[in-house]
Amino acid sequence: MSHCIFCKIINKELPVDIVYENEHVLAFLDIAPINKGHTLVIPKSHHSSITTPSDDEMLHMMKVASQIGRALMKGCDYDGFNLHLANGNCAGQVVDHAHLHVIPRIGTDGFHWNWRSQKYEDGEKQELIEKMHSRMKLDES
Repeated sequence: MSHCIFCKIINKELPVDIVYENEHVLAFLDIAPINKGHTLVIPKSHHSSITTPSDDEMLHMMKVASQIGRALMKGCDYDGFNLHLANGNCAGQVVDHAHLHVIPRIGTDGFHWNWRSQKYEDGEKQELIEKMHSRMKLDES
């Protein structure tokens, strides 16, 4: 994808601060971090949605994100970390290439997610679950 900024980064056409790289993923520091050490983990193959990478690519993304989070906690004195993934523009995805944020956290960092809560009507949960089950294709092995 010649127009994708993350593909340009993968192809070394744009400079980034690489945290980790293997044949499946690239992890680099976010240019506008929520906290210092905020890292993006991306698949090396272009996927605009997180629903299309292979299981192997997803496994590598999660493993690397977890290892980076652990390293930030142990090496940089953070208390924890968030993994954040936005899929689609309406969910806040800005770059059209699947990516997972590793955001290091400390109790006094002042960052808060603006989440709201909703309530389910009677029967709505089961209807929703049935709709989800009719579309899910999970490997049960």
